[in-house]
Amino acid sequence: MADVLVIVESPAKAKTLSRFLGRKYIVKSSMGHIRDLPKSQLGVEPENNYEPKYITIRGKGKILKELRESAKKSKKILLAADPDREGEAIAWHLQQVLNIKSDEPCRIEFNEITKGAIAEAVKNPRPIDMKRVDAQQARRILDRLVGYKLSPLLWKKIRKGLSAGRVQSIAVKLVCDREDEIEDFVSEEYWTITGQFGVSKKEKRFEAKLFKISGKNVDIKTSEEAGLIVEKVKGKEAHISKVTKRERRKNPAPPFVTSSLQQEAFRKLNFTAKKTMRIAQQLYEGIDLGKKQGLTGLITYIRTDSTRISEAAQAEAREYIINSYGKEYYPQKSRQYSVKKQAQNAHEAIRPTSVFRAPDDIKANLSRDQLRLYKLIWERFISSQMASAVFDTITIDLTVDDYIFRANGSILKFHGFMKVYIEGSDNTEEELEEGILPEVAEGDKLLALDIIPKQHFTQPPPRFTEASLVKTLEELGIGRPSTYAPIIETIIARGYVQRIQKNFQPTDLGYLVTELLDEYFSSIINVEFTAKMEEELDKIEAGTATWKEVIDKFFSPFEKLLDKAENEIGKIELEDEVSEELCEKCGRNMVIKMGRYGKFLACPGFPECRNTKPIIENIGVKCPQCKAGDIIIRKSKKGRIFYGCSSYPECDFVSWDKPTGLACPECKGFLVEKNSKKENKIVCTSKECDFVDDKAEKETKGDKVNAH
Repeated sequence: MADVLVIVESPAKAKTLSRFLGRKYIVKSSMGHIRDLPKSQLGVEPENNYEPKYITIRGKGKILKELRESAKKSKKILLAADPDREGEAIAWHLQQVLNIKSDEPCRIEFNEITKGAIAEAVKNPRPIDMKRVDAQQARRILDRLVGYKLSPLLWKKIRKGLSAGRVQSIAVKLVCDREDEIEDFVSEEYWTITGQFGVSKKEKRFEAKLFKISGKNVDIKTSEEAGLIVEKVKGKEAHISKVTKRERRKNPAPPFVTSSLQQEAFRKLNFTAKKTMRIAQQLYEGIDLGKKQGLTGLITYIRTDSTRISEAAQAEAREYIINSYGKEYYPQKSRQYSVKKQAQNAHEAIRPTSVFRAPDDIKANLSRDQLRLYKLIWERFISSQMASAVFDTITIDLTVDDYIFRANGSILKFHGFMKVYIEGSDNTEEELEEGILPEVAEGDKLLALDIIPKQHFTQPPPRFTEASLVKTLEELGIGRPSTYAPIIETIIARGYVQRIQKNFQPTDLGYLVTELLDEYFSSIINVEFTAKMEEELDKIEAGTATWKEVIDKFFSPFEKLLDKAENEIGKIELEDEVSEELCEKCGRNMVIKMGRYGKFLACPGFPECRNTKPIIENIGVKCPQCKAGDIIIRKSKKGRIFYGCSSYPECDFVSWDKPTGLACPECKGFLVEKNSKKENKIVCTSKECDFVDDKAEKETKGDKVNAH
């Protein structure tokens, strides 16, 4: 007979805990929630003070039976679900089904799965925190009421399979509103002027941008205006009117919270929010590091909105940084980061459980993706505790009559945290040193050797990516760390938005549902209301509000709006776009449908005719491999665009980069367009040839402008 039964959510976590606990403990997994609201019915009784009806989740009967048998054989039960509202609710449900007394100190929690943290948790069990449970219940019941009341309305008025949600509908609305902004945007022409200055044409010159005209900000709208300025300035003498030298310090980014981890993993690793959380969960629950270390939790708890760091973790970081990089790389005072006002601050930031477990030391035990994410978390944490980077900056103002040109230069003097990590970008020291300016003094005379005007057009705001949508939801106070990944997955799965080249675009269905909800439920499905509801949930956890009062305040007006919509909205026909493509099976014109991976062609004769096929986009280039087929755009299972031959499977040519149809001038190989955030180039695909045409890059750099 075991003295203590410990119950966690997952088998992986159970294995890791078993390693730290002695023979007196038996660790079992509940496989997540053991009870929930029924799927087949509302499961909430509004007329009975919103009493929920919980049932054992289908398929969990065998697990529950095993847990009950183990509980009977144990002297004590400890519930060790994750340290958040969801984990508290899982523990509460287990308490109910295992008949543990309500005041029994049966709940343990830990922020990291390490020997010390587990030992400390086991020593200090506490009763279930019902305030935290109530906050989770309130969210679950609110979402159930919205989902199970609004979704049938959409099924009846539009089509089956649709859903609406308190938070997901806001996310779709944000994407739709951004698309409207882009469509309504009117681009405006403007010009910038760059001067090249030097002592003579033979001497090394440097560039400065036109900064002021007669003391006013530059605002050049036409080529004529730009041309006049060029005529007035070119070839004239300029004098150095001001030289400003100063030392600038750049501080490191704080350690990760859930949302910033999702954003940075998207930017640097191209991970979706769902993939990031799945891999992070594996790192948290434990990875087998071999015979000596066994199953080990590598990072702290992954659902957090706090940048707080424990003193023990800071002490470890200090020791590692001083030993690995030197005393000068550690700041005079340990860094602590301010926590956002709306943060619950229940846990630490996401960090390695031990900084001495460097990524290179354990890479043999991790999969490629696990290593990449762990490295990102490890580097971010180490850098967050390091000294600031130091730059020497110089600003030079050059005056030509009424025109002031300004040049800014910067050189990295001390790497500091940048020795380890740079947020959102991998700039090198060489890139930073490109802005080095010559030594000059006020009053020095130079010539305006060349004056170069450049035409630009203002650009609309960019479409949302996963990273920017998560960031916006967080800034607006909508949702919580654990909700961002499932929100994004849901709105894609429902066909409300589609991911095109990493950007989100609303579908016709997304627009239609958003417009309907906006017309009839604007007082509830809006940013302000949803953010305020998050505050109400926080109040429940804090004990300053009761969950039934919060739900009633929401449901009473919601029910009236629902009745009105039910009576006023007629059947909405969502017509499919008819294509010119004929169905080879029955001869009908095929229609364009929206699926999980984007648009496709389907026969309108369904269910008699079930013919479907992909929409083929021809880029107008012949296949460089077989010379007969055309290059067409295809999509991978994950929605990523690639290019293939239309003669597949006879020809197996594929390329992630867009073929140009042009031959390399040096080796006669085929050229492709290589586009990314940092470069837009035409390159040769032959491994033996290093031909690069950076003309495209230069043109792009000339047109880079801010949205407003």
